[in-house]
Amino acid sequence: MSNITDAQRCMKCSKYEKSNTGRTSCIPRDINYLSYGDQLGATFSSISVTFSISCAVILGIFIKYRETPIVRANNRYLSCLLLISLMLCFLCTLLFIGRPTQICCLLRQVTFGIVFTISVSSVLAKTLTVIIAFNATKPGSKLKKYVGTQLAIILVIVCSLVEIVISAVWLAFNPPFPEADTLSDPDYIILLCNECSDFFFFCIIGYIGTLALLSFIAAFLAKDFPDRFNEAKNITFSMLGFCSVWGAFVPAYLSSKGSRMVAVEIFAILSSSAGLLGCIFIPKCYIIFLRPELNTKDPIVRK
Repeated sequence: MSNITDAQRCMKCSKYEKSNTGRTSCIPRDINYLSYGDQLGATFSSISVTFSISCAVILGIFIKYRETPIVRANNRYLSCLLLISLMLCFLCTLLFIGRPTQICCLLRQVTFGIVFTISVSSVLAKTLTVIIAFNATKPGSKLKKYVGTQLAIILVIVCSLVEIVISAVWLAFNPPFPEADTLSDPDYIILLCNECSDFFFFCIIGYIGTLALLSFIAAFLAKDFPDRFNEAKNITFSMLGFCSVWGAFVPAYLSSKGSRMVAVEIFAILSSSAGLLGCIFIPKCYIIFLRPELNTKDPIVRK
């Protein structure tokens, strides 16, 4: 800018300012981040709260009907754990909305990684439970000692501990921090969380993706087991959608900047979580309320 007529040299504005339209003075640059006041931020937060309430309602339904065959047949404890973790998955997106702070930057990727690992490992454990249960009925099978909830819970704990270790190392050596980006856009100061290490971030994404791929393969192999006991077909569809969403997430995330990066990650979290909730639990709720005659022991055994 220059406020002197016929000046031979202009004065550069500071990195937090820009020149006005007449180039006669410096004015503060606008601040940009995904806030609750934005239409996109408000939409994401509303969807997040709505789906988390849906998870709580379905959890209440499963607790009420916990003694019915459709709930008992597919490991009700893992179902409840999966619903709780999905509820936290939806709620963790709220950490991505609003002005970035030190505590939000430290927690949001770690929280997302841990609760998503619990969700996907629960799906993997449910699938392996189905496979073990049906193969254990073969004469002389050594899998009978693994039938039950103990193996499934151990699997979820081990998978979650691996994710916790990755997150702890990330926070110990390269903790994320809030940052003001003054270079990407000449008109705006973009407030964001500097993840500090793309390696650890994609380690978390890759680990969750590996668990999801294993769940998809196991569910695909188990999809032809008797249908009423077996939710492997539903898990196959949910994991196919899950892997598709996160496969598309990587190039979309890398090609985005500022608040759009945050929006891309929130969309991936919400859509993949909604896919798990819809594919796995909505068919059970349909049978509980609209087809109660199928929710008895006789049709299950006959099938």
